[in-house]
Order: sequence, then structure tokens, then C-alpha cells
Amino acid sequence: MMQELLKGCLYFTANQLAREAGKLAEEEFRKIGLSPTYAFLILVVKEQPRITLTELSSILHIAPSTGTRFVDKLIVKGLVDRKTEGKLAKVTLTEKGLQLHDEIQACWDRLYDRYSAIFGKEEGDALTETVLKASETLRKAE
Repeated sequence: MMQELLKGCLYFTANQLAREAGKLAEEEFRKIGLSPTYAFLILVVKEQPRITLTELSSILHIAPSTGTRFVDKLIVKGLVDRKTEGKLAKVTLTEKGLQLHDEIQACWDRLYDRYSAIFGKEEGDALTETVLKASETLRKAE
């Protein structure tokens, strides 16, 4: 009875999916000593050098204060720099951060391969697209 109740609840099933996917991602990124979120932050900064903290937080769908904490931790690790330009704080990769880029991309590629092996490539891609659309729909409804 309780299992049937949970199966019909988007909140619990989405969280269960996030936990299971998170376990796989954490396993892949543990190899380079970063969490998947920090690794994704580095990829974003690589693609958008001198990105503002506000823009970065928006892309990651996190509060600006959380974005600041993430950047602060990566500064301590020597992977990013933050420079103030006028009223804006801009984030750039350090040389060490740039050197880590290929390893981060390899982790994402291995994670994608693992999902694809479990779900099948087409079904995994479709699931990702469905979850993204659902997330965007819920965000717009707020």
C-alpha cells in the first residue's frame, strides 16, 4: 500500500531519481576530487570566461549566496579566481582550473556512458529531456 502511494508522487519519485543519479555522478567525480556541481561550475566558467556570480548562480539554479560559497571553495583549491570590476565580481579559471577541464569532461562522458548503458542511449536522452522540460515548467509556474 505505501509503495503504491509513493509511486504516484512526483516529489518522492523525482527525489529518488536524483539520489540514484547523484550516487553515480559522485562515483565518477570522486576520481578527481570534485563534486559534480563544482565540476559543472568549472565547465560553465570555461565556456563563459569572466562570468558574473549572478549569471553563474542563475545557470546553476542556485541562490547567489550558494554560488559565492562554491566559488570561494574553488578559489581555495586554486581552480578559479574572482575579480571585482566596478560593482560586479567576475569569475575566471586559473591555469590549474584550465588544466583540469579535460579530466572533468572525461568524467561527464563516463557518467553519460553509464546512464546510457543502464537506460539505453535513446531512452536516457529522452528521460533527460523530459525531466528538463518538467523542471522548466515547474520553475515558470512559480
